[in-house]
Amino acid sequence: MLDRYIQLLKEGNIVAFPTETVYGLGADAWSAEAIQKVFDQKGRPADNPLIVHVCSVAMAQTFVRQVSDDAQRLIDQFWPGPLTLILEKKPEVLDIITAGLPTVALRWPSHPLAQKLIDAAGPLVAPSANSSGRPSPTRPKHIKTDFGQDFPVIDGGRTDIGLESTVLDLSDKPYRIYRPGKISLNEIQRAISSPVTIADRQDDAAAKSPGTKYTHYAPDAAVRWLKTDEKTNNPDTLYLLHSADAESRPANVIAYEGDLQRMARELYDRFRQADHDNYSTIAIEAFLPEETDPIIPALENRIGKAIG
Repeated sequence: MLDRYIQLLKEGNIVAFPTETVYGLGADAWSAEAIQKVFDQKGRPADNPLIVHVCSVAMAQTFVRQVSDDAQRLIDQFWPGPLTLILEKKPEVLDIITAGLPTVALRWPSHPLAQKLIDAAGPLVAPSANSSGRPSPTRPKHIKTDFGQDFPVIDGGRTDIGLESTVLDLSDKPYRIYRPGKISLNEIQRAISSPVTIADRQDDAAAKSPGTKYTHYAPDAAVRWLKTDEKTNNPDTLYLLHSADAESRPANVIAYEGDLQRMARELYDRFRQADHDNYSTIAIEAFLPEETDPIIPALENRIGKAIG
């Protein structure tokens, strides 16, 4: 199944493939020419660094000066999985990956197709497989919509998590989460003794992290938070309600009945649905301060980035 795609990658081409988070746009992490094709295909700014995807700790070690004790604890607990670690890079790591920074972002995805692909083709850079700024792809059809029906995509069905990985900078203290994801601050803090904070969205240092410097995840429809006591009766608006029940709702009102993991899994699909069905606006129910589901920071981050 993967032979064609492995050959394409080895020949310096780009291929979309599934991870447990979203689909990635893969290219050989040791080929500047191949990586440039990723930037060109996406229309991605050159100062936006990339994540290198690996399939072993040994492969990760070829990119970094050292794996600290804290990094090793996190690797032992969360790799393979949806956690990206920023570490000090080795000199031979290509500047096109890191935007010239002294650090590199690394992840070991848990999706079996991703692991098989990387094991055969070598380490891959793999930003989300969408046009830059658009909602990330969680289904193969999303990639075909952005890049055309003939674009090479490894079909792994819909992704399990639906939001990009948590990005944690371990290159300096205090450690900082630049992009919230499935792996929460509390989970990370329990795994290591060092303090961890969540970087402010406007923090200049967040430019070290992929996916934080520019507006992302935005459909053509205007995204906004649902106003308090606002009625959900505008036919030009797609409503996403995380706390409401699903009974007797019109087609433009999606109710998640408290299942925030499902909401996260479907968020980008709903963004793309809004454009496909010509909704002008997406109104999303805000989360209350007392709600504690660990996926909420990731949802708020992605929705906030889509709002701009």
